[in-house]
Amino acid sequence: MTHQSRSATRRSVLGALTAVGGAAALGVPFVATASRAAALAEQPLDSASRARDWEWLIGQWDVAHRRLKERLAGSTEWETFNGRSALWLTLGGLGTVDDNLLGLPGGTYRATGIRAFNPANGQWAIWWLDGRHPTRIDPPVYGRFDIDSATFIGHDTFEGRPIQVRFRWLDIHGRHPLWEQAFSPDGGATWEINWHMKFTRTSSAEQPLPAEGGGTPPDVPDDWAFLEGLWDVRHRRLEKRLAGSKDWVNFDGTLHNRAVMGGAGNVSDNVMSYPSEPFRGVGIRSYDAATKQWLSWWLDGRNPATIGPPVRGSFSDGVGTFTGADTHDGREILARVRWSRLTARSAHWEQAFSADGGRSWEVNWTSSLTRRG
Repeated sequence: MTHQSRSATRRSVLGALTAVGGAAALGVPFVATASRAAALAEQPLDSASRARDWEWLIGQWDVAHRRLKERLAGSTEWETFNGRSALWLTLGGLGTVDDNLLGLPGGTYRATGIRAFNPANGQWAIWWLDGRHPTRIDPPVYGRFDIDSATFIGHDTFEGRPIQVRFRWLDIHGRHPLWEQAFSPDGGATWEINWHMKFTRTSSAEQPLPAEGGGTPPDVPDDWAFLEGLWDVRHRRLEKRLAGSKDWVNFDGTLHNRAVMGGAGNVSDNVMSYPSEPFRGVGIRSYDAATKQWLSWWLDGRNPATIGPPVRGSFSDGVGTFTGADTHDGREILARVRWSRLTARSAHWEQAFSADGGRSWEVNWTSSLTRRG
């Protein structure tokens, strides 16, 4: 969990999206039949049917990469390297998270991909968090599926000039799904394909990649080890915030947290049984070795086109405190999140807002977590 927001920061996306997984049981690749393809083609762009869009990618994969050495430079020289990827669903199927290990010739690194479906326009958004640049999430690409393929397009910059970025998935129900990235410097009139990936299933397990294998910064603290796993949550939320309200709403929920990027990040899938409007959300965290701080973003399932701005901070004496700038009802505020009372089976979380630059704080949400099982 982290603070709720309606604003977001963005920046460039030059890494490839090595999403992962697969739907076949026991590692046997799933091959689409003609009837399955026809059924997919007839599915409407509603939330219920879209919750199955990425089932074919659940699990773990070996990835064979082929990348152009220089992009938008007329190069024809390619480099090859290997990687791994793992994917699981979030937001009740209307989101995914993938954990990636990329063995670039210049050095291995880790990354996380985040996806969410927006029923307002019938499109998926895909974001990329590069472990080498852990303080920013790249701008999204948007798109949808067409039977055995999918295309996603977004805007970015490359070496100071505006470009369009295109991701394509091909043969998604075959034995070796294919992914490619292309850049266009002329508004989509022409495209240069600069990255290919070929996926080979290794497991149908819905779990992150192991920490072994490199690609993470040295001395990443295990601050979030306490949160790993599945939790029942009792929430207490102020009905109106920064309005002098004394009315609180109590409701239940769940939280499922998994480590990503070899422990340099983690992701929580949340269910909030709010009485008037049940909703889901995804918390995304990454470690910035340069400042020795964690950043935490929130993707609200009610507003799946936007990832909110992060709070950032660290743990000291068993308490984690994270703050950041945000907006609430059109006004600039500071948001603060605290984790405390951490044990093997319980934890406490609270959120507060400040409208006066941090001189005073209103606590507007508290959550008591109890480990399940």
